[in-house]
Amino acid sequence: MADVHSKETRSYNMSRIRSKDTKPEMLVRKFLHAHGFRYRLHVKDMPGKPDIVLPKYKTVIFIHGCFWHGHEGCRYYVVPKTRTEWWLNKIHTNSRNDQKAEENLQATGWRVINIWECQLKKSVVDETLPNLIQKITGMESIHRQHC
Repeated sequence: MADVHSKETRSYNMSRIRSKDTKPEMLVRKFLHAHGFRYRLHVKDMPGKPDIVLPKYKTVIFIHGCFWHGHEGCRYYVVPKTRTEWWLNKIHTNSRNDQKAEENLQATGWRVINIWECQLKKSVVDETLPNLIQKITGMESIHRQHC
């Protein structure tokens, strides 16, 4: 199946996709800052280069895009119909890297919180963000949520 965009249009679209300072990430950062949390961003010498690091709470937060990190069972994770094998390989590699980083961080005593892009959609964000404070302060067990 041919791509619906020209090579130039596809290249431009892909160049606009960012790994840092994404809308979901900015939403979480703004919320945390408004609630008095201070943090570091994208710490390069930590496994997985976490999006947000809260040293005071020995907690890191990863904000995952549902597509890019293969959020199983999520309506925003749709396998592309073109170059399917290449995309699946990329997404599975991302997932494996996420898992390795999480294991390495936990082994050194860090609490790891994963937030999925779908958890920051308008319909559920008012539930997700207040729960985040409880997870950071350790008042709730941490487990992966699905949309």
